[in-house]
Amino acid sequence: MAGSKADAQTDQASKRNPDLTVEDGRAGAVMRPPVFRVDETTPEVVQSVLLERGWNKFDERTQDVEDWNLYWRVSPFPMIKHAHLKPWQRLNHHPGTTRLTRKDDLAKLLTHMKRLYGASLYEFIPLTFIMPSDYHKFMAEYSKERQTLGTKPSYWICKPAELSRGRGIMIFSDTKDLVFDHTYVVQKYICNPLLVGKYKCDLRIYVCVTGFKPLTIYIYQEGLVRFATEKFDLRHLQNDYAHLTNSSINTLGASYRNFKEVVGQGCKWTLSRFFSYLRSCDVDDLLLWRKITHLVILTVLAIAPSVPCAANCFELFGFDVLIDDNLKPWLLEVNYSPALSLHCSTDVSVKRKLIHDIIELIHVTSPRNKGSGHVSRGDASVSSARSGRGGLRDVRGALPRGSLLQISGTVFAKRKPAMEKAERTWPKNTRTSQLRERMNKQEGLAATRELPKLKPRSRSRHTPRKSCSPRPPQPPAQPCKASGSPAPLPGSREELEPQAGNFVLIFPFNEATFGASRNGLNVKRIIQELQKLMNEPQSRVAESETNRRRRGAWKPTGSHPRQVLAPGPP
Repeated sequence: MAGSKADAQTDQASKRNPDLTVEDGRAGAVMRPPVFRVDETTPEVVQSVLLERGWNKFDERTQDVEDWNLYWRVSPFPMIKHAHLKPWQRLNHHPGTTRLTRKDDLAKLLTHMKRLYGASLYEFIPLTFIMPSDYHKFMAEYSKERQTLGTKPSYWICKPAELSRGRGIMIFSDTKDLVFDHTYVVQKYICNPLLVGKYKCDLRIYVCVTGFKPLTIYIYQEGLVRFATEKFDLRHLQNDYAHLTNSSINTLGASYRNFKEVVGQGCKWTLSRFFSYLRSCDVDDLLLWRKITHLVILTVLAIAPSVPCAANCFELFGFDVLIDDNLKPWLLEVNYSPALSLHCSTDVSVKRKLIHDIIELIHVTSPRNKGSGHVSRGDASVSSARSGRGGLRDVRGALPRGSLLQISGTVFAKRKPAMEKAERTWPKNTRTSQLRERMNKQEGLAATRELPKLKPRSRSRHTPRKSCSPRPPQPPAQPCKASGSPAPLPGSREELEPQAGNFVLIFPFNEATFGASRNGLNVKRIIQELQKLMNEPQSRVAESETNRRRRGAWKPTGSHPRQVLAPGPP
């Protein structure tokens, strides 16, 4: 009776705080909250959300140096941090990913992929030159284009390779005053952007890679749409408020608080509001979103093979995507540690939920017991969620309908769920010597007993939206070579989560890509599968476009830019 009462109390505490975990497996065990560690760069919203969820903040004066569960900061972690990471600890950065977020390195990576797999596949990249090394190539292209255009201007944009928030960006059509004293990226300027009420915008798409070996990519259903605060006009290239969508620039503009046609006040919408607006304009938002998810997968593939193996970490990227008036998405850049500051109500509604859903996605519950056979969820070698639902579906793309995204596809092989009870433990706020002692005792027992199965985690107060796509099966993980990293357990029945909060799994998207990323990364095979997926809906796309043109939904108002003549969002 005493044990049953203690178990009931434990269950009630767990319902009140979904992140609490049992200190050990016996009845009546004490519930302890996880601990997060920060530094001076950690965003305030991250700390606020974790405290709201009942986490404790790490205090180095009273706690052992290893007694924390999540370390979140803006800058990368040194490799020694990854090498000495404990099974119960998680880092918010994966080693080796900054190359994807530096503008010149991103250009090199994507150019390399373009050469290997074809220009048509990577046509979402504007024509790019890295200065000053590509100066002569750029000038040859510039001169060629000027001859082709005659008296018409040629538009280009120049960005410092290392800066962010719109600093140092210049748009030009004349090269006579250009001086490249540092590393810059010069790209063909997209001069026909999709306008909303005559204002230029771009999309901030949040992407979380929970592991690179095997590669596991989630895209966030919600995001930000950032607007310029003055009307788009190619006659005034020096007007940053008309051509740049960076919020750090536009919040300083005179028109920021003014009511702007269709856009309204401020300079941000939610992504769901933007897609609702597109639907009101009779735009095929489903096709657009599929193109964006393909863009994300192809971009991450450019760096995935070179990323070193590291356990228990994840990476949140901010993809900046511009849509032109032909509904073609263009990748502008990828952001490392995307800004999580809260400057307006739109920021609050998107970013607070984003942090909640990241915690749901990575599900920081790693056991202290090395011999138990458990591996922390989101491990770079496992990258998975624990679930009792099995089967892999061909995820045909996240669709911006209804709740913004849906998943559909064909069911592949079914697998039995792992429903047995699992022991979940946390490091106590005591000396780590006690922790190691218990782990060592359990290691001896682990060799003689059957490995425990995993228990599906209970729903938290931030319940993921219902998805019609079951989880792809988790592969037998390959051990990481990093010293001190928790090695994944061969033969584990863990499975990938198709959805956690507003995060939706976009890779692997079928059985073939799952296999191609299981033991090493077979990029060629993945590209082949992705090409099949991209080519499949062309007949439906053509029919949809024909019907749209017949109805006259798109009406150009001049040579450039083209506008959607339709009512704004409700």
